[in-house]
Amino acid sequence: MVLDQTVAPLAPWSARLLAGQTLTIVDVGGNQSADFLVYNAHDTDERYSAPDTLAWQGNAYLREGSVLRSNLGRPLMTVTGNEIDRQDTIGGACSKESNTLRYGFHTEHQHGCRENFLAEAARHGLGARDLVSNINWFMNVPVEPDGALGIVDGMSAPGKRVAIRAEMDVLVIVSNCPQMNNPCNDFNCTPLRMLVTDPLRETGPDNA
Repeated sequence: MVLDQTVAPLAPWSARLLAGQTLTIVDVGGNQSADFLVYNAHDTDERYSAPDTLAWQGNAYLREGSVLRSNLGRPLMTVTGNEIDRQDTIGGACSKESNTLRYGFHTEHQHGCRENFLAEAARHGLGARDLVSNINWFMNVPVEPDGALGIVDGMSAPGKRVAIRAEMDVLVIVSNCPQMNNPCNDFNCTPLRMLVTDPLRETGPDNA
């Protein structure tokens, strides 16, 4: 274990992972979306690409074995463990603007995942032009028969986990989704737990 941190409700988080390290995200309270972006740590112009990821795997959802592809088609991370049926990569991120449009002007003071992404990205020299379509771990976004996307009750539960292994050195940025206006998380934002493990440290000569 090289990192064990709790992300407070509504808050952003980021970390750099070395190739081979695994990030495990724990849904502490259940049905709490972890909005997720990932970049090449050494060249952030290479970053997660939803179209490339979906095209390579031929599926709209992420499951164990799914490879997160960059805009250059290269593997950034691989899902090595997943405790819910499917993970969303098409639902996008909430924002002040989308909150106001969907839920009314009384929500315009509430920040969304876009604002979390911008605040955390700025710590790494990134800005609005560096934000791309994101993954929503633990969020349930079914594709309806008419092609529309639904945002419905989640399929996760307290303590459920997803594990993603870095295939290169990466920068990960997460928004612990501050959305409290729809029932997908029972109108209750809860913490996330971030665990980073390194198998090389476990099996290296100092631990032999």
